[in-house]
Amino acid sequence: MSATPPPPPQQPYGGAAQQLSPADEKLWATLVHVGGILFNWIPALIGYLVLKDRGPFVRAHTATALNFQITLFIAYVVGWILSIVGIGLLIVAAVWVVNIVFSIIAAVKANQGAYYTYPIAIKFIS
Repeated sequence: MSATPPPPPQQPYGGAAQQLSPADEKLWATLVHVGGILFNWIPALIGYLVLKDRGPFVRAHTATALNFQITLFIAYVVGWILSIVGIGLLIVAAVWVVNIVFSIIAAVKANQGAYYTYPIAIKFIS
């Protein structure tokens, strides 16, 4: 006879995600917004997919950031297509500035614990 205890119960795949603390939610929401400045839509998509079930605050901010970054990506594509005409480079520069300004504002609001909605984002994800 073996006297080894049974292994501790483990959470099966697809189980409920553990909730984040309010401080962690603010941190991740801030990082998703700042990540959009450097890497466009990729941090927002990863943050949304990984963190959407970890708390209502971080879900709202990742969805908002993803909507904004997808909107900017569309504007970048339009700008690069219109660069043949010449005005596209101005559009790309304007989108770049808008990305920096609004992402910083959103990151500050997330760090303060406030909800934020970008004023020019198309709502793809709710």
